[in-house]
Amino acid sequence: MNQEKVKTFENIIKKNYPNICGVVVMKDNKIVYENYENKDMLTMTAPLKYKEPPYVDYFTGSDYLKFSLDMLGGDNEIGTFSYAPLIGPDVLSGIIKNSTNQSVLEFATKNLFEPLGILPPENIVFKNADEQFLFNQSTDKNNWVADSKNLNTAGWGLALSTLDMAKIGQLYLNGGVYNCKRIVSTNWVKESTSVHSHLNELMYGYLWWILDEYSFAALGDGGNTIYVDTKNNIIVSISALFVPNSKEKIKLIKQYIKPAFED
Repeated sequence: MNQEKVKTFENIIKKNYPNICGVVVMKDNKIVYENYENKDMLTMTAPLKYKEPPYVDYFTGSDYLKFSLDMLGGDNEIGTFSYAPLIGPDVLSGIIKNSTNQSVLEFATKNLFEPLGILPPENIVFKNADEQFLFNQSTDKNNWVADSKNLNTAGWGLALSTLDMAKIGQLYLNGGVYNCKRIVSTNWVKESTSVHSHLNELMYGYLWWILDEYSFAALGDGGNTIYVDTKNNIIVSISALFVPNSKEKIKLIKQYIKPAFED
């Protein structure tokens, strides 16, 4: 396979054929090329039927997947960045459940938690808003939020220790390998940490914020952060309680934490 020619036709497709979603090439009875575009859920560029995220309606609903699917559409064009951590990722969660015939928790336990040495969480279903509030303020939970149909959330609601978060960062720093065992493909790591959409000057991959050529981060409520610096081989994970308008932690990491460990 001529990589230069592959890159040429990939660029032509992106420029002149934006409606193409996938290309597969087979030769001698083998797949020699497989690539998919327009994964709008991963890049936060799916059109939505609201201007402000309907958090209350979402949290009080019993079926996160149906709610998320009902929110798709609206006046925005496909490809316009609209940060919606409660919508797109939950659709992905439904895809995983339906395509693997396993619960998302079962799939993640086998393919992520156990290989990384992370104690698998237990499902938790909220009966009311008070239970959700207590979960957000807790420091000792080992749970993963699910709806009444046992579908796990994908954009929030997973309680991990700070060390567990660092393990995920290390997995990505190693290109998908942890403890000499491949867990995620190198191509997926590269693809998910490449720029696919923008929010003004901010760059976004597949559920990762791309900070510069060498670093990317997962950022969550309250400042929960997994920061990966591939140039200096540094991982910084930060866990934090949820508070409104919390300061983001990238400045803290870059200016104070990371320099303390650089040569």
